[in-house]
Amino acid sequence: MQLKSVCFALCAAVMLLGACSKAAPDQKQGGGPRGPGGPGGGDRPVAVTTQVLQPRSFNDAVQALGTVRARESVTVTSKVSEIVQRVHFQSGDVVRAGAPLITLGGQAQQAQLVEAQATAQEAEQLFARQSELVGRQLIARSAVDTQRAVRDAARARVAEVRATLNDRVVRAPFAGVLGLRQVSPGALVTPGTAIATLDDIARVYVDFPVPESMLADLGDGQRLNATSSAYAGRLFDGVVETVDSRVDAETRALTVRGVFNNPDRALRPGMLMQVRMLQAARSALLVPEIAVVQVGRDSFVYRVAQDNAVERADVRVGVRRDGMAEILDGVKAGDRIVIDGTGKLRPGAKIESKPYTPSMTPAPKRETETPKRVSAKDAKDAKKGEVRRGEDAPQLLAVEVIAGARAARMISASHSQFSFLLASLASLADKPFSPEPTAA
Repeated sequence: MQLKSVCFALCAAVMLLGACSKAAPDQKQGGGPRGPGGPGGGDRPVAVTTQVLQPRSFNDAVQALGTVRARESVTVTSKVSEIVQRVHFQSGDVVRAGAPLITLGGQAQQAQLVEAQATAQEAEQLFARQSELVGRQLIARSAVDTQRAVRDAARARVAEVRATLNDRVVRAPFAGVLGLRQVSPGALVTPGTAIATLDDIARVYVDFPVPESMLADLGDGQRLNATSSAYAGRLFDGVVETVDSRVDAETRALTVRGVFNNPDRALRPGMLMQVRMLQAARSALLVPEIAVVQVGRDSFVYRVAQDNAVERADVRVGVRRDGMAEILDGVKAGDRIVIDGTGKLRPGAKIESKPYTPSMTPAPKRETETPKRVSAKDAKDAKKGEVRRGEDAPQLLAVEVIAGARAARMISASHSQFSFLLASLASLADKPFSPEPTAA
């Protein structure tokens, strides 16, 4: 009986091992150590793209954030306290130099002007008479001199009153664009009251900081490029007009002022600009940034040898800009390097290359899905289907619960049988084997 139990246990163990071997993945058919994806898959060349290095014309650029300032800018105010009588402009108007903006009340000054003109006329007549009398020696010459002084004082008084009247008309000091109107007829303005802002933005300044280490490379007339987030894709061209005479002791930077033509008035004072100051053109070895492999602090490229095998070439990278990197040393002109596919390479690997062109790696395009038009009939059928699924939901839930319970019972039974088998094997292993006696 004990021999039968042992045989039964051994058969069960063999069946269990057979099931486990069938459930295990077949490494020979997968990407195992000797599959096509492993190291033992052969010495097949790796498909990459390569490029032969050639010197190119390159401009160093200093990038900074700048602020737009108007070429001329002022807040228009009044010099006297008076009631606004008339307003001659609207917000946003383009005005010429000397154009009247507002007129203040000046009735008292008009009366003073009439009085001063009458006094001046009288003084002029008296001076003319006394000049005739002094020629005939009927009066003293000192009397004529006194009357001349009276006449000149009367003329000055007329000029003073006229100047006071002119102050009642506020004019544009230069041509430009007016901002928002801040006053209305009938308002009382005083010296310092803002009437409107006036900016000359036909040409604008852009002030930006530059580190003092670049001072030797700065000069008037250098070319500038600037962009703004308000006008995506638009490039504004300008030149350096002047460099500040002082370096900020706290930031160790100095301010550079560039001038930009602004005929369409797109640039407004206060805007933030990304400024790029271009240096003189020079020759440099440029490669796409994807060709440079960065490991810690080390940078290297894969250089192609004569036998189409790659070797590691440590390089020193200079300026990076617009997806390109400048190589200072480590490779030379005429070397062929790997551009795309460096992640699949190791030193000594064979390659199968094709020339690299920038169009091989286009920028991903954002696709927009066109919404489909749904007819009234399809919408009605879909609604009925949702209602039907909602009504059948309790029945479907009951079926799923029953199926889950059956699966749980099967798993529990299998677990119990497997535990009993292991316990039987353990008990048999502890007892010595003795065959059953056979009947004579």
